[in-house]
Amino acid sequence: MVIHGYVIPVPEGKKQEYLELAQWYDALMIEHGAIEVFEGWELEVPDGKATDFRRAVAAEKGEKIVFSWILWPDQATADAAHEVVHEDERFTSLTSFPFDGKRMIVGTWSPIVALRRD
Repeated sequence: MVIHGYVIPVPEGKKQEYLELAQWYDALMIEHGAIEVFEGWELEVPDGKATDFRRAVAAEKGEKIVFSWILWPDQATADAAHEVVHEDERFTSLTSFPFDGKRMIVGTWSPIVALRRD
């Protein structure tokens, strides 16, 4: 398994626009093999002493932090799904996003601990 993770600064007034984008994008990811998708809207993101989520994405006043991840069975499935998304008309027709993509943090992880309560 692999995890694709995201930290995204989103203007508070664009929450609904972000949600609409995330809903079709995440559904497409599930349709093309993702095991799980999580999108979290900031409730409390405290300022840290050395660093924090806000500084990591250069969050501006009025922006909320979205913490998101997609769990994939393997990297090949993730790569294939992202190819499909980038060819999807909904993606190619976007003229803008409800956030500044240059400040989004993206990464891929290999799970080393995974616990779940039934």
